Amino acid sequence: MFSENQLKALSYNLDDSRVKSRDKAGMSFKYLETYDVINVANTIFNYMWDYTITRLEEVARETNQNGNHVITYSAIVKVKIYDAQRNFIEREDTGVGTGTARTVGDAIDNASKSAVSDSLKRSLRSFGGQFGNDLYSKTPTTNYSQQQAPQIAQQQSYQQPPQYNQPPNNQQTPPVQQSHNSNNQGIYSLQEYASILNLGLQILEQGENLVIVGDRSIIFNSKDTIKACSFRWNNETKSWIKPKYQQQAA
Repeated sequence: MFSENQLKALSYNLDDSRVKSRDKAGMSFKYLETYDVINVANTIFNYMWDYTITRLEEVARETNQNGNHVITYSAIVKVKIYDAQRNFIEREDTGVGTGTARTVGDAIDNASKSAVSDSLKRSLRSFGGQFGNDLYSKTPTTNYSQQQAPQIAQQQSYQQPPQYNQPPNNQQTPPVQQSHNSNNQGIYSLQEYASILNLGLQILEQGENLVIVGDRSIIFNSKDTIKACSFRWNNETKSWIKPKYQQQAA
């Protein structure tokens, strides 16, 4: 379905100049901006793609210690990629977004847009490193080449493709782990927990679990947000925990 040029573009390593970082609650995580991901999709797929919001709903509503409204939305976005004959393949994934604002309307607006953006990027990442899939790995690929990749053939002369980094000669691109894979080797990404980090809480590793730490009053008032990220209350440790690795069902 994909042309040779498209397959080559999808195989290139992610240009680290496109990667942004955000510090939150003492932790730093990397991400791609939504406009950048859309621009790359337009270039590689020659504008022959679209997406549909198949679900958008509020999952939590709280008020933080500053009196701001904190609202969390969950979204499901379906992406379709077409070829010249209008054959298509599709991908679908979920996303979560949190909006914090003085008014309910602004918080809803921010949360819903963030959830759709997160879901869109997670749907596109199944097409590989150009859409940030490496950023979801616990050990992201850092061996990027400085060699510029060939430009993608364009049907429109006005299109300006982004710069791609090609894998070094005679070197295979390291495999990218997928979230919650088999053999008890699941991984996780801080992007998945942006709704928790935005509350000023932290997520730490303790043994085989992830544990939420921070202001106890915020944790108490944010139970719905925490549950939406699959954390569960542990009566023995008096904390919210989640296994780092999810064993595949037999």
